[in-house]
Amino acid sequence: MSLPPPASQNDPDSPRPVATGGYTASMQNLLQSHFGGASAGLSTPRPVPQPVQSPAPLAEAGEEWPYAARALIDSLIKENARLKADVKALSEQAQAAEHLADHDVLTPTLNRRAFLRDMARAMSDCKRYGETATLIFLDMDGFKSINDTYGHAAGDTALIYVADLLRANVREGDSVGRMGGDEFAILLRHADISVARSKAQKLEAELHLGTFEYQGLYLKAAGSFGVRAYDGQKSAEEWVSEADAAMFLVKKSNR
Repeated sequence: MSLPPPASQNDPDSPRPVATGGYTASMQNLLQSHFGGASAGLSTPRPVPQPVQSPAPLAEAGEEWPYAARALIDSLIKENARLKADVKALSEQAQAAEHLADHDVLTPTLNRRAFLRDMARAMSDCKRYGETATLIFLDMDGFKSINDTYGHAAGDTALIYVADLLRANVREGDSVGRMGGDEFAILLRHADISVARSKAQKLEAELHLGTFEYQGLYLKAAGSFGVRAYDGQKSAEEWVSEADAAMFLVKKSNR
């Protein structure tokens, strides 16, 4: 009996025998006798590799972190939020403290110290850049009479009324300050003496025509204005004194 020549192991088209049971052993013996034994080209079939099992599905998001790590992260997030809130609160407190330090305790104006600081800055700009600035000084007329007739609460209402009127009639870059008692000052930047005098006349007319309400009564407030432009004064206090003197001359002439 003749057998076909052996198929090449490298030929993908060659049929490969598949045997089961005892037929496998007899066929192997027959092939060995024909080819001269297993060393003539037969080899023991290699085990078929088994498919790799897919890993178990990942845990749901968040569960892959150990509990202690998640707890630490949550704690850090809460602490960060708390620190941000503390910083915001401290910033607001600092702004409130700065406002209290610079503003009058009664009226919505700068206090004397803060107003003098603004004056000093304006003087520096005038010297360095050749800018103009003018100071208007106001002393209320009849303020003592309001206090004596209607009480100090009425006097406080009059001061607030005057402060509101002054602030409503100046530009954003100007400053309004209460210099003490019933005295106010206005710093007009980039304004010459003629502009300041016109502004003072307008404010005087506003006071003359207006009234303020106190416990159902409508009372009047008045004032005398002095104007002084920056002209190389050595200090803010000196500039204020000159504007105050100009105001006193106006008040004296109105009596």
